[in-house]
Amino acid sequence: MRKLIVLVAAAFAANIAFAADSGCEAKAIDKNGKALAGAAKSAFLKKCEADAKGSDATAACEAKAIDKNGKALAGAAKNSFVKKCVAEAK
Repeated sequence: MRKLIVLVAAAFAANIAFAADSGCEAKAIDKNGKALAGAAKSAFLKKCEADAKGSDATAACEAKAIDKNGKALAGAAKNSFVKKCVAEAK
């Protein structure tokens, strides 16, 4: 039973990773609409995956951007908080 649970969990994790990767794969096209290949594709995928991880961190940090009174931060205070939070998350 344990082996089955581990196998299902591994398959689920692989499926999530594939779904995230396929989104970047689908976007890997040049300005003429042709699929990227080689080093250009590798560089694009690396940047795309990093951006996806960064956007997750940014969303999480924006949710945490509240002041000591429980009100949402705004403007420069929010930008500063989110920038620091994202840097610490990496």
